[in-house]
Amino acid sequence: MKCDILTLFPDIVNAYLKESILKRAQEGKLLEVKIYNLRDFAAGRHKVLDDYPFGGGPGMVIKPEPLFKAIEHIKKDGLPRRVILLSPQGKTFTQSMAEEFSREKQRVVFICGRYEGIDERVRLRLVNEEVSIGDYVLTGGELGALVIIDSAVRLIPGALGDERSADEESFSWGLLDYPQYTRPREFQGMRVPDVLISGNHKEIWLWRRKEALRKTIKMRPDLIKKIKLADIDKKLISEIEGEE
Repeated sequence: MKCDILTLFPDIVNAYLKESILKRAQEGKLLEVKIYNLRDFAAGRHKVLDDYPFGGGPGMVIKPEPLFKAIEHIKKDGLPRRVILLSPQGKTFTQSMAEEFSREKQRVVFICGRYEGIDERVRLRLVNEEVSIGDYVLTGGELGALVIIDSAVRLIPGALGDERSADEESFSWGLLDYPQYTRPREFQGMRVPDVLISGNHKEIWLWRRKEALRKTIKMRPDLIKKIKLADIDKKLISEIEGEE
């Protein structure tokens, strides 16, 4: 995955990219990120990036000139780019979108907005699509860009230590994750379920599937309606309903 990030605060992005899985992914050439400070493309001695909105109203709006110059600079190599604006009005980011980004062959440009937003002419001329990570407003788009990159990179083969990890995480099944346990077997009177130390892989799989279904029904029942349930899922749900 190859990305360009346009931001007013590159240190925010840098700090996250230098740790954990994303750091290893960059070292392993699975992820390449170039960060651009928007102020480098602003005109004048004071590098002013924003101005008052026409028509009045609160807050400031990012001017079009710096963003046009930045995108022109990024695209000077002639390679195609997929330009994404992080925006509350964009399409809500999902696991299936993360899978799509993990397979993206084009370089992806993330525009991280700030203040009251960006000049509409940037949307009209430069942006291919808008993406939101949820129905709420953040201070800027940096966290949104990092969420997309993080969730996509972990789906790239080789990014995680164990290739099974991504397959068994929440939402990869369309369900929330099943409960996880480690040593010690007993802690403060709470024991690890016997099935998990039985060595019976079929029974362990059934227990995990059932508990994933149980958790999803309890915490995110909307997800159950979105997935195609296999016969074994229907049987396990029936057992859960009887137990509840």
